[in-house]
Amino acid sequence: MKKFLSLPQEKQDRIVTAAMNLFGEAGYKKAYISEIAAAAGISKALIFHYFGSKKGLYSYLVYYTGKIIMTEAQHDRDTAGFGFYERVLITIRFRLSLKKRYPAMNAFIESVFNEDSDEVISDIERLLAIAKDMHAGICLAAGEEGIFKAGINPEQVIAVMSKFAEGVVHTFDGNGDIEKTIFETEKCINMLKSVL
Repeated sequence: MKKFLSLPQEKQDRIVTAAMNLFGEAGYKKAYISEIAAAAGISKALIFHYFGSKKGLYSYLVYYTGKIIMTEAQHDRDTAGFGFYERVLITIRFRLSLKKRYPAMNAFIESVFNEDSDEVISDIERLLAIAKDMHAGICLAAGEEGIFKAGINPEQVIAVMSKFAEGVVHTFDGNGDIEKTIFETEKCINMLKSVL
């Protein structure tokens, strides 16, 4: 790993992007080191030299992705002092921003949810735990249960808002305008607030 981290940043980024794109498209089992190497413009032997194995590369991507998510979350996602619906918007904005800045990483994360290879299951569980934290903004704070109309199940609202957030992020084109998407999203949330 030290050999990889001593490479120029541009070369590291090329390798990481190629690997995330291919793992994202094909999944762990069907992504081939030879294809990753070709997409990165390096030899297959160098991938093994830097990471030791395909699993080593995948494990590094999980570590790298988790590190970026946690670092970005500390800077971009302070939800303290905001109400439930505002926290939903902050969470969506954060995830759209990640998708725009790191499109290959987003494809990789989405593939993790469908990955079933026993070889990388422990890595997947680690990343899913971090990804679960990304949804922490879509929960009720103590005492917020009363924001909904009588007869509305708060847990169902959280489930609906979580699915809604997933849909917004999933359909967002990484080249799109985040502010326009947030504006449209806020209109939808305001409509939901009026019936909930």
